[in-house]
Amino acid sequence: MAGQESLTLAGVLRGHNDMVTAIAAPIDNSPFVVSSSRDKSLLVWDITNPSAAVASDSEAAPPEYGVPYRRLTGHSHFVEDVVLSSDGQFALSGSWDGELRLWDLATGRTTRRFVGHGKDVLSVAFSVDNRQIVSAARDNTIKLWNTLGECKYTIGGDLGAGDGHTGWVSCVRFSPNPLAPTIVSGSWDRSVKVWNLTNCKLITKLEGHGGYVNAVAVSPDGSLCASGGKDGTTLLWDLGEGKMLYKLDAGAIIHSLCFSPNRYWLCAATEDSIKIWDLESKQVMQDLKPEIQASKTMLYCTSLSWSADGSTLFAGYTDGTIRVWKVSGFGGYAI
Repeated sequence: MAGQESLTLAGVLRGHNDMVTAIAAPIDNSPFVVSSSRDKSLLVWDITNPSAAVASDSEAAPPEYGVPYRRLTGHSHFVEDVVLSSDGQFALSGSWDGELRLWDLATGRTTRRFVGHGKDVLSVAFSVDNRQIVSAARDNTIKLWNTLGECKYTIGGDLGAGDGHTGWVSCVRFSPNPLAPTIVSGSWDRSVKVWNLTNCKLITKLEGHGGYVNAVAVSPDGSLCASGGKDGTTLLWDLGEGKMLYKLDAGAIIHSLCFSPNRYWLCAATEDSIKIWDLESKQVMQDLKPEIQASKTMLYCTSLSWSADGSTLFAGYTDGTIRVWKVSGFGGYAI
């Protein structure tokens, strides 16, 4: 039963020297992840042999879960987001330097730059077929690009469509549902908007948050959307019906949301802990907290990503460390 499962800390990934802003795991479960950071770089991590790390008998601190084998540099400001192509060959990043970059992970080189946003890029995403790219920024716009780096459409802003957001667009995602090709965006104007991918027209405006929206996530089947931010509540939306289903109280500002790929769980990174909700019972099944809170500065999770098989939760923190949590039955490190 899912409700009887739990997560335990399996190890850490250390290599960034500033906040980890995003983590991307490949959909074929290959043994690597890519992370972005406010240290202006991305790291590619080799996690080929995490079992060796888990076997560590150290009681003082969790073991190293993997090693960084390539650092991707080129952005001139904080790197705010990173996603992977479905074949795992390319990473796409967005930065406060106003640009997106497409990286060839085999060489570590930038193969394409996407220039067009007037301010910091806050979120990027690949379509399921990798043929389209969407980005969101502090210029209040959403841009749709092809993989050649050509902007095909701009939603919002002075030159864009009239239904655009009136605040920073903090997060944007493609729905994985092939029968309903849509984009979902969250904004500092407190709204979540659903867009038709075919013509970039607004389908639904979802309202209900009492503060800015930091994060949106779409369920693996594309039927649900979760949103969260300043007001400390996660709202669950039916994307097909365009209506709110229910609220989940996180109790603190939400920085990241992600659905488990194979369990009916929703995870929220808050300034207090990582909350794992069982969506069947709508109860918090676990509160995950780091192994130490000795630092004078507040330590909290800012980014989340599940492995494709749902066994491993990667969590990036303000201290530059990625903490790796394992679902019971997959091996873990008791703290």
